[in-house]
Amino acid sequence: MPVKAVVWDIDDTIFDYAHADSTGIRAHLIAEGLSARYGTARQALSHWKEITERHWARFGAGEVGFDEQRRDRVRDFVRAPGLTDAEADAWFDRYLGHYESAWSLFPDTVPALDALADDYRHAVLSNSAADPQERKLRALGVRDRFEAVLCAAELGVSKPAAEAFLAACRALGLAPGEVAYVGDQPEIDARGARDAGLWGIWLDRSGDRREVPSGVHRIASLAELPALLSGDTRFGAPSTFG
Repeated sequence: MPVKAVVWDIDDTIFDYAHADSTGIRAHLIAEGLSARYGTARQALSHWKEITERHWARFGAGEVGFDEQRRDRVRDFVRAPGLTDAEADAWFDRYLGHYESAWSLFPDTVPALDALADDYRHAVLSNSAADPQERKLRALGVRDRFEAVLCAAELGVSKPAAEAFLAACRALGLAPGEVAYVGDQPEIDARGARDAGLWGIWLDRSGDRREVPSGVHRIASLAELPALLSGDTRFGAPSTFG
């Protein structure tokens, strides 16, 4: 069954989230006078990342809402469990100002979208909320590239659940076998998509040595995606598209 559409993850796939987050929290700590509280800057960044991953997992599992996970991240990070919702929101909003000033697409994002524009339809599926992701895509100048933007907060289900991927297929009016999903996480993105019947593509920018899940295609750059989708095997991936 030929692939007719590509559904994309956003953070750390087309958007350099890791850079923006690290740059943003570093600038925020300086502005808040908190740099010395966590030892070195590297320790502070590591602590923020650990807290973010933990509370993001709670959100992904449906244990808390999107706003709640943000507030809990702040309370954990500043070691102030008694912060009110308004105080936590204000702290996070100040961080967002620094984070958003560091927003950028990966250099291979627009060339890949350009190369695929005429032959494939495009949509987004993100384990986030629609408002921040819509705003991000517009600020980065690529919102008009995607027919639909679907997010876990509004769907009520998150990747790797099959229903999340199938919702993207329904939004496009296509069968799962006609859709490829591209994301930076081998399990949540690529294996989840494969299990839902889509073509799972793992964008491994870091050269991760983890084994590639069976039935999943691994690429090191979005520059490899057009050839993979067209069935070109120059990059060593078995051609199962067509």
